[in-house]
Amino acid sequence: MQSLIIHMTGAQARAGNVATLLDTLPDARIIPAVDGRNKALEYPTAPGTLHRPHYPFPLRSGERGCFLSHRRCWEEIAASNDPYALVVEDDLHLDPILWHDTLRLIERNATADSFIRLPAKNREPVTTVQDTEGASKLFIPRVIGLQTVAQVVGRSAARRLLDTTETIDRPVDTVLQMHWVTGQPIQTILPNGVSELPGPSTIQKKTRTSGKLMREIRRAVYRMRVARRPQP
Repeated sequence: MQSLIIHMTGAQARAGNVATLLDTLPDARIIPAVDGRNKALEYPTAPGTLHRPHYPFPLRSGERGCFLSHRRCWEEIAASNDPYALVVEDDLHLDPILWHDTLRLIERNATADSFIRLPAKNREPVTTVQDTEGASKLFIPRVIGLQTVAQVVGRSAARRLLDTTETIDRPVDTVLQMHWVTGQPIQTILPNGVSELPGPSTIQKKTRTSGKLMREIRRAVYRMRVARRPQP
């Protein structure tokens, strides 16, 4: 299994962690991250109305760059002869014991059709367990969680995701939740040994206090609408 590490060229704050990941992850290499602030960057976007439920916020430059960085990885996987690959962001931190069990589950279960989430936060109730290794469980979450710090992406899954994201209108993790749009089933492994380095996200932006309440209301309504379409 090859590992693709999304890392912004010249981002020194995470260079040390990237060096550790290159030594730790199987067959690892860096995929240069896309800078969403680049004014010359051309990629079709829409204002959150491509799919239902509509996304209530404009796509920020960091979210755009993050999405296109993951698409760059999907392109690499889709063109590869390998059945699947591990895609991680450069703030990934690993617990070696749980990570060992996670790798065993991946080796036994991943295929070209797989998309297996390895979330940093335990927010998905464990249901429909398909395999276990130690304390780690591979299962199908009813409602797919957010964040994309680590995931296993199959070659066929990458092609499906590329086909359904030729125009983007919301962050990549919210699109991955929408299995009814992508046609891609999602599995999760928890616990998995994955966490994130402390520090601010490279794609988050502060919201003015006056707008926080309305943003939280809109976010809650959107998540409620997504939760109405659970995976079978």
